[in-house]
Amino acid sequence: MKKKTSRQTLLIPAMLDAHFPLMKYAFLSKEYYPVVLGQGLEVLPTGLRYTNNDMCWPLAMMTGQMIDALRSGKYDPARTKLLMPSVGDACRGSNYTELLRKSVKNAGFPQTRVLTMNLKHIDQENQLPITPVMVWRALFALFYGDILMLLVQQVRPYEKRKGDTERLRDRWFAALGEDLLKCRNFSLNDMVRRFRRITASFAKIPRNDVKKQRIAVVGELYTKYCSDGNWNIVKFLEDSGCESFTNGLSWYVIYYIDAQLVKLPEAAALGYRAVGRILEKLQKSMIKALTDDGFYSLPPLHTLKAEAQGIVSTLGSVGDGWLIGSEAAGYMHHGCPKVLAVQPFGCMPNHVFGRGIYSSVARKCGGQIVSIDIDSSGTPLNAYNRARMLIDS
Repeated sequence: MKKKTSRQTLLIPAMLDAHFPLMKYAFLSKEYYPVVLGQGLEVLPTGLRYTNNDMCWPLAMMTGQMIDALRSGKYDPARTKLLMPSVGDACRGSNYTELLRKSVKNAGFPQTRVLTMNLKHIDQENQLPITPVMVWRALFALFYGDILMLLVQQVRPYEKRKGDTERLRDRWFAALGEDLLKCRNFSLNDMVRRFRRITASFAKIPRNDVKKQRIAVVGELYTKYCSDGNWNIVKFLEDSGCESFTNGLSWYVIYYIDAQLVKLPEAAALGYRAVGRILEKLQKSMIKALTDDGFYSLPPLHTLKAEAQGIVSTLGSVGDGWLIGSEAAGYMHHGCPKVLAVQPFGCMPNHVFGRGIYSSVARKCGGQIVSIDIDSSGTPLNAYNRARMLIDS
């Protein structure tokens, strides 16, 4: 993906390890060249210097990434924009855009504009334009990222030759990225066929015939899908002899439509319901491709929701809301009784809709849930010790 000099740079914070290698193509346009920032905890001191420690962990990390990138000299601050997506609800994450603007200005970059992207028409004058090509590329990146993530975490702990799984994943990233760049193999039927080709390729990787205990990971979006966000807890679990399992992002997207967007005015709600049905149909095709080749998956979102009735209230729709408890219950219903819940310290939606019901969910479903708070004042060792408690119990 080559940058044209007429384009401005669009810096995107690292948030979704398995999806952004493909999702970045959704933001490529005549106006913008997207750059997903690299990872590393070394950005935290910068983030804490320009954000209040009472705000949550993801903001400190992403602010540090953005400001360190602007200071690096790689980007012209006058021709660079920063993207901070938002869900637009009562979660503190909906304030990130305005807080980042203040931080960037205080860091000496008042000329660098901060853009938002949300579906609730908030801060419209700074909204990144959403085009049909962007949406279509994002749809493919969503499901391709999901299926690759679900396969990698089930094959890598068992591979006979170290590195085979990640090498195959990277080859798929390259091939699928080229397709997204050139808008080819771009029909939904193409996507479904690709699901089968991808799962078949991972099924051929030679694996050791041993059974490791599976530890499921649930929680807030950033701490769930970003290795920096959870202190690389997945690597710790695998190094400890376990198989880690984090559910796909498409479950969150369909949850968000179900929990929030269908509450919009009737015309918009009808449109989002139709989109939700298409997404769930694709999700079912992806799950079928996985299970046909012997891989594990949670059921589709609405099946997961139905199975959690009487265990998890679906009234809580702020942040990750009822999805957290529903996924935890779903794992226990489907052969994975040990669940690790990760969230930023002080994340109220996760404390109310997650931690507040963990003991009840575990008791009703016959499993175990251990909760880990991630915070700038904490240490990875504390998180690993709590994970170890779950592994050894």
